Amino acid sequence: MNLEIKATAVLPQGLEQEGADELRFFGAKNVRPFRRIVFFEADLACFYRLHLQARLPFRILREMARFKCFDRDSLYLGIQEALNWDKWLHPSMSFRVDISGKCFGLPHTHFTALEVKNALVDLQRDRWCTRSDINLKQPDLCLHVHLSNDIATLSLDGSRQSLHRRGYKLAVGNAPLKENLAAGLIRLTGWNGLVPLVDPLCGSGTFLLEAASMALQLVPGIKQSFLFHSWVDFDQNLWNYELELAKSKELTCQHLPKIVGCEQVLAIAGQARQNLSNIGLENKINIQISHFRELSMPEEKGIIVCNPPYGKRIGHEEDLVQIYKELGHFCKQKASGWELWLLSGNPKLSKFLGMKCNRRFPVNNGGIDCRWLNYSIH
Repeated sequence: MNLEIKATAVLPQGLEQEGADELRFFGAKNVRPFRRIVFFEADLACFYRLHLQARLPFRILREMARFKCFDRDSLYLGIQEALNWDKWLHPSMSFRVDISGKCFGLPHTHFTALEVKNALVDLQRDRWCTRSDINLKQPDLCLHVHLSNDIATLSLDGSRQSLHRRGYKLAVGNAPLKENLAAGLIRLTGWNGLVPLVDPLCGSGTFLLEAASMALQLVPGIKQSFLFHSWVDFDQNLWNYELELAKSKELTCQHLPKIVGCEQVLAIAGQARQNLSNIGLENKINIQISHFRELSMPEEKGIIVCNPPYGKRIGHEEDLVQIYKELGHFCKQKASGWELWLLSGNPKLSKFLGMKCNRRFPVNNGGIDCRWLNYSIH
């Protein structure tokens, strides 16, 4: 089936261009990046492929309808007429409504979501004398309505939960880095899977897990629960083909360069090792339990990545100065000729590294304005 789909990928802010490049790589057409989103077009095969293999999106939304919407009544009627709901939402199915944006007559997302729900259950009662249940965590169908400039865009979410959840990171620290953000930041480093990669403050190991998974072409969406399996036009044969194709590209026997993490808190190092085991990488990544001062670096030069605390969710700014000073000293003493990539959410702290930044990329990490900083270590 060569059905063309209009869709939107929701991405971490700052990774829109990387996300657009990834979408193109997997076959998306007419790709147009904007702030936090990328619009694109795809056939069903590409749509399935992106859910399985794209590493950067939070969500992929399939556009189903657009209509004029400026108040409660136009939203109510527009939703009822947007789709053949007899086919797409049987009363035996549960659903959830997500809202983004607003218009003059609909300024509150909670009220808008309630009106969308009312439009659908009223329609069901008229036709079936019964209605669907609302299920916020495990819906059969997830509707997304975006309001902008008196236009409502109705989309269907292809996945039950955010695509950044790979299913392997069951154990996390206090301020975990999301997997899709880590993957995008690794892409920005240009790491090619041929030189060593070290994280001296690895926490639960997200950078290392994503880097190794990328190098081995492991399927990031393999453990996801996809809602499009219950859609009217779901093509089981096409899905099976894309699933087997993705699995066939996995390179689990490929030799990896040295990938090393360091974590001084025993419990958190244990979380990292458990996460490695969950994805079958326990023999490919080494987690050293110590302060990074004692970290044994690979002989071959490579790339250091890290996400040190910056006093927003972990630690206090005045107490973290020493960590940055020691990290800068460590790099100069043990990693001359390497590159350092550091996620900074506090420019007051990153200056204590004592190194000159070559490049910086603005990104958003959990609502915190950050910079992905690149240094050449001398």
